[in-house]
Amino acid sequence: MSIRRLPENLVNRIAAGEVVERPASAMKELVENAIDAGARRIHIRLSGGGIDAILVEDDGCGIARDEIALAFERHATSKLPDAAIEAVTTLGFRGEALPSIASVAQLTLESRTAAGDGWAVHIDNGRMATAQPVAMTQGTRVAVNALFEKIPARRKFLRSPRAEYAACLDAARRLAMARGDIGFVFEHDGRSIFNLPAGQDRLHRVAALTDRALADNSVAIEIMRGTMRLSGVAGLPTFHRGMADHQYLFVNGRPVKDKLLSGAVRGAYADMLSRDRHAVVALFLDLPGDEVDVNVHPAKAEVRFRDPQFVRGLIVGGLRAALDAGGNRAAQPASAAAMALWKIEGGQIEGGQVPPFAATGGYARTANFFAAPQRRFDQFNALAPLAGQAVSAPTDAGALDAPLGIARGQIGATYIIAEATDGLVLVDQHAAHERLVLERLRRDASGSGVAAQQLLLGDVVEMEEVACDRLEDAARDLAVFGLEIERFGPAAMLVRATPAPLGHVDCARLLRDIADDLAAHDAPLSLPERIEHVAATFACHHSVRAGRVLSAAEMNALLREMEATPHSGQCNHGRPTWVKLDFADIEKLFARR
Repeated sequence: MSIRRLPENLVNRIAAGEVVERPASAMKELVENAIDAGARRIHIRLSGGGIDAILVEDDGCGIARDEIALAFERHATSKLPDAAIEAVTTLGFRGEALPSIASVAQLTLESRTAAGDGWAVHIDNGRMATAQPVAMTQGTRVAVNALFEKIPARRKFLRSPRAEYAACLDAARRLAMARGDIGFVFEHDGRSIFNLPAGQDRLHRVAALTDRALADNSVAIEIMRGTMRLSGVAGLPTFHRGMADHQYLFVNGRPVKDKLLSGAVRGAYADMLSRDRHAVVALFLDLPGDEVDVNVHPAKAEVRFRDPQFVRGLIVGGLRAALDAGGNRAAQPASAAAMALWKIEGGQIEGGQVPPFAATGGYARTANFFAAPQRRFDQFNALAPLAGQAVSAPTDAGALDAPLGIARGQIGATYIIAEATDGLVLVDQHAAHERLVLERLRRDASGSGVAAQQLLLGDVVEMEEVACDRLEDAARDLAVFGLEIERFGPAAMLVRATPAPLGHVDCARLLRDIADDLAAHDAPLSLPERIEHVAATFACHHSVRAGRVLSAAEMNALLREMEATPHSGQCNHGRPTWVKLDFADIEKLFARR
């Protein structure tokens, strides 16, 4: 078969297959055009998840009458003034969006410039009608109906309207998050989903689009290295989700989904979250145009960096610095949720309201009031002095003024109860000590190294050969943490010394856990990053276990060290180490308020 040129309508449909994969991609292209047109307010309306109808209206600069037809020609654009494609600063620049969408749908475009009249043009699956005058204010309105209606092979592969709506909502959120200076209205089937005013600050714009509680459970990021600037909002490690759907990444104002950036976020939170939990972040990376290639994906959803490792280091370092500055903060549960867990009169408090007294008078104990799941703390009877140890003196006003207060007792040999000037503090002793041990190991490793405890007789641990290979490669870095190992045959490792701060160590269990961590955090992480994650394994092996009775002095020492240690508000798996019940909520329990 001889080589031939394809007809224009077929070329447009092929291009549509690259640019217009689903309603969300068509909507995204139209909103990006509105942003590039200098709009201050953008209104998006969807019907049937965008399958039936998409309407995007803006108050931007508009399109002149003599350029409307040109806007529907492929590779015709106003966003690339010269051939320097690497210096493009707009969201779109290929000139394929409008002709691609118009070739697979019924599209009506109405537009007016500041100095001209309004004009409208209708295109039915690639066939353009003559432009007609229309009354409208300055800006552009684009209506897309019956997407893929005349291409059943494409339409049948669309998902349900609900799924397509979810994809459109995600795309709209990302674009609205990137531009807090623009007002966004998003509606679906006549229902308002969000209505954001122009000029919102970054924190409140991100919180409005993700979770309003993020505003009180996050830290700000602002770091500059050379010509690159990283800013944004990072949720506290205890403010996490089961999916990575609340991780938003922007490069020069462009929403992207990049594996390098996502991996950097995962690496920064690795020793603060369990592997099945994900951080909530919105990161904005600004860098010179010649340091990033935005032209590597038809939908511009991916980018390529000239120095990817430098970018990764900037993100990991910036996130960790911001979280370090957060100190021992933890995401605290809402008072109403905490109140609902308290049991009185045989039931639970509803919405923080205390029910009336029973006829028998007073508050009654529930059947399981003093029992925890699977076990009973008979030796403590809910709250008691610590095995003969006197609880801290109530007159210790200095400790009362400390953020975590003064220890008053211990329940279940698991939780420390402390009194502060503003409420009651509950501390999970194991979770807290696990974090403290990890931070101590880090400090020692960054200095002269963790002290090693030599074993009188080396301990031989048999393992798979691949696991032994990983440990042998990491032996020099593990020695910094006081763990001295060497190869002992094809499928065994010899342990000569263990970290002194850990005391007695189960060598077999420790080495297997480290080998698993090295495998899980393999490339693209650098070895030092992987060793950082292994330090968390060390910490978990020698923390104060639940069930250990602590003296008053030990409890207070734990509280004071928590106050002085970064990240002590969460354990190495992202769980909170302490929670607080304000005195106002305690008074509600006793009907004083």
